[in-house]
Amino acid sequence: MTIDQVIVFAVIAGLMVLFISEKIRYDLAALLGLLAAVGTGIVPVDKAFGGFGDQVVIIVASALIISAGVSKSGVIARLIRRGEPYMRTPGTQVFVLATSVALLSSFMKNIGALAIFLPVALQIARRSGTSASTLLMPMAFASLIGGVVTLVGTSPNILVSRIRQEVLGKPFEMFDFAPVGLGILVAGLGFLAFGWRLLPASRGAQASAQDAFQVDAYIIEASVPASSPFVDKTVESLEALGDGEVSVTAIIREGGRRYIPSGHWWIFADDVLVLQGDAHAVRELAQEARLDVVGTAKTPDETLAPAQISVVEAVVMADSQLVGRTPSDLRLRDRFGVNLLGISRPGQAGNARLGRTPFRVGDVVILQGSTVGTPDILRDLGCLPLTDRATGFGSSRRDYLPLVILAIAIVLIAAKFVPVTAAFFGAAVLIVLLHVLTLGEAYRALDPPILVLLACLIPISDAVSSTGAAGIAAGALSAVAGELSATGTVALVLVATMAMTPFLNNAATVLIMAPIAVGVARNLDLNPDPFLMAVAIGAACDFLTPIGHQCNTLVMGPGGYRFGDYWKLGLPLSVIVIVLAVPLITLVWPL
Repeated sequence: MTIDQVIVFAVIAGLMVLFISEKIRYDLAALLGLLAAVGTGIVPVDKAFGGFGDQVVIIVASALIISAGVSKSGVIARLIRRGEPYMRTPGTQVFVLATSVALLSSFMKNIGALAIFLPVALQIARRSGTSASTLLMPMAFASLIGGVVTLVGTSPNILVSRIRQEVLGKPFEMFDFAPVGLGILVAGLGFLAFGWRLLPASRGAQASAQDAFQVDAYIIEASVPASSPFVDKTVESLEALGDGEVSVTAIIREGGRRYIPSGHWWIFADDVLVLQGDAHAVRELAQEARLDVVGTAKTPDETLAPAQISVVEAVVMADSQLVGRTPSDLRLRDRFGVNLLGISRPGQAGNARLGRTPFRVGDVVILQGSTVGTPDILRDLGCLPLTDRATGFGSSRRDYLPLVILAIAIVLIAAKFVPVTAAFFGAAVLIVLLHVLTLGEAYRALDPPILVLLACLIPISDAVSSTGAAGIAAGALSAVAGELSATGTVALVLVATMAMTPFLNNAATVLIMAPIAVGVARNLDLNPDPFLMAVAIGAACDFLTPIGHQCNTLVMGPGGYRFGDYWKLGLPLSVIVIVLAVPLITLVWPL
């Protein structure tokens, strides 16, 4: 190996360690990787920042804006609500919701498609008595398999198309992925319609007629004023008031000392009680016992009337600035104008102080704030509100605009009148120009971390090919596949990519694996297309963990899932994808 090849492998290994360890955020890791590549000379300075102007970055940025515009529309959610009376069984609910999410994910960012249907699914679960855990994971997985149908459905497809253009001089077109993707989609949806039975029963609080969402029990703090009728009463008597649905998991008194109480403990004035239970049950108990929920004693904005203040539940996303920090550190009321009323987390121990509990990805939080300003605050915090958008309020004509714009862009691309980059860029501009999104909302939709990741890894991926490092890795993989048939080698590339994706961002997986897959094809004197398709599908189909893809993370809190729940449904689905994708790939793209 040459010195440059050694350096390339060292940079990639360093990036993989940083991505897997999560010691620093993935976009900063990518910036460090690019800096190392430029500093060592494997990426020339004049090409180091070409990734920021690459067509892939433009397409992804435009798709994010279009997705935000479509997400703002309530049309699709209202259509699902109209069909709700016909979704009487969990199987039909899973099939309809999963199919809807998958179809929408084919033409917009899959996390955006899932975000549209998540509140609708939670409302359907509440009204029908179906466990939310039955619906949400199948929807998340459907959003991933829906993305493999078209070029713009997921970032891996766009990146693979770029690499094909470099190798063969022509990128994949908009619907080149469809013959394989549709087969996977149909089989995947068929499995999910029955496979939901593999999921565990709902944990934590059960949905009630009044409760909008089915999540694990919330942790909420409430102080005991002297006027409360439960001063000098026992913990047991207070819990009895809540019919056993609320537990007093801790008492804070004597200057902040925390005690784990038994049922016979007395409650004194000025105690702070740590309550755990269903959000609605805790709220009812606090009202009847005349307790003051911590955070509501002062309104977020003293100038607001009660009618201008609302309470919202939201999911903490992977890129949220809340992650790893406590409410005390963040000073949410002073800095953002919202009060934190509760946190829900699968498996959460209920005796911790609310202010000292670090936020985690997937937490569901209750926040109180201005009815008008809270949506923008949630976006700034990196939280997704669990609010049913299918209310019917607002301009119905404006609701249809983003769907019309997206449809026109797809038609122009399919008819080959306009390249994908120009069509999606134009659609994104129209979304803003026609006031579907404000300019501020469009900028917030851009997701800078993923754009920075792509822009930094593209030059490194080019260096993998230009230095010959891809050829060496391909040679090693070819040696492993020496006893396999050509079809078996495609399967090996697919499985290897799927194995990497849970630990790396799927875009990073593509940019590492695609040049190697091309090298394997050339070593065996085969067509690179089936190998690139295998990389695209393997990177998009990540069903085994909640951390490999944002869609999996998003449903973890609202669904009450634990880390080990994902493989129970995800492993058989992964096997189905492998078994079906390999023959489809080799049939559509001959070796």
